[in-house]
Amino acid sequence: MSEQHGIGIVGLGVIAQAYLDTLRDHPRVRIAAVADLDTARAEAVAATLPGTDAVSVDELYQHPGVQTVLNLTIPAAHTEVALAAIAAGRSVYGEKPLAVTMADADRIIDAATADGTARVGSAPDTILGTGTQTARAAIDDGLIGRPMAAVATMVTPGHEAWHPNPDFYYRDGGGPLLDMGPYYVTALVHLLGPVRSVIGAASALRSVRTIGSGPRTGEEIPVETMTHVTGILEHTNGALSTIVTSFDAVATTAPPIEVHGELATLQVPDPNGFSGDVRLRELGSEDWRTLDPSAGYVDGARGVGLLDFLDAGTAGGANAAGRANGPLARHVLEVMTGVLRSADTGARVEMVTTTDRPAPVPLTPAAEWRA
Repeated sequence: MSEQHGIGIVGLGVIAQAYLDTLRDHPRVRIAAVADLDTARAEAVAATLPGTDAVSVDELYQHPGVQTVLNLTIPAAHTEVALAAIAAGRSVYGEKPLAVTMADADRIIDAATADGTARVGSAPDTILGTGTQTARAAIDDGLIGRPMAAVATMVTPGHEAWHPNPDFYYRDGGGPLLDMGPYYVTALVHLLGPVRSVIGAASALRSVRTIGSGPRTGEEIPVETMTHVTGILEHTNGALSTIVTSFDAVATTAPPIEVHGELATLQVPDPNGFSGDVRLRELGSEDWRTLDPSAGYVDGARGVGLLDFLDAGTAGGANAAGRANGPLARHVLEVMTGVLRSADTGARVEMVTTTDRPAPVPLTPAAEWRA
């Protein structure tokens, strides 16, 4: 981008600070406006950003300095904000998931397609860091031979112990798969490609949860969704991935992701982070070796996916959608909702959508992507 790109941020909760840390002084973007249902919060954030206007949500969509809306609202509001931004002729990049339902995800993508100029991007962008990207490079370079399977594991006892208002994690549209699954499924698509069918099973260990911190400590909240979900993903290349996400278990020693090939097994770091060791154990070896980072945004931080998205739109070409793009996020959502539907019906679910495997990220020093 040769000129600063105008960003408008909707939703100024906890995650907004991570984006602000990346974007506030970035030479290629300008935060033109911020909005939140809590107007005092918007005014407080704007006061820390010279030249940034605190406006209402509706005013932000029409703000003359805003070209792309950064949607950091709760998942239930993602669709409303995205559609309003597109209707105003703005592109939109949002936090994960793209939407709560496939019908809403389709509405977002269809609206952008009909507009013709609006583009849709979506987190997670953690998988663009050196952790997942180095693992992908190892697979693409043939270090594990033909990949045949992967196992992804995310285990936690739940968020109510630390989150003062954890209600939405346990309502319809919440649960461990829709909350944390976007990191793992997106990483699996980067590593192994899109998914053609899924099988799922799920359970809920408790009907209520007790808040463990903040002013509501001791309050019980109902559990309205499945809190332990297991899925089997059949990728179009024939590889089988197993994903386990849980708000019911205590801990695990399992690697966040393991990829098995005919020549080696690869351990992939937590896709909820940008970096971490990638470890390889080859057939016939008794030892694991750590691979040097060979791909990805070095020292990546929240918002690097938005920068990648904006750069891709300027450059055009085969990767014009960007690596953290809407069609990819829609496919990931279909995988997750398909697993939940399979768990409910007991039937295998075939995917309707697919996605291009995003272009790999070359090893990009922090000084380069921050410039």
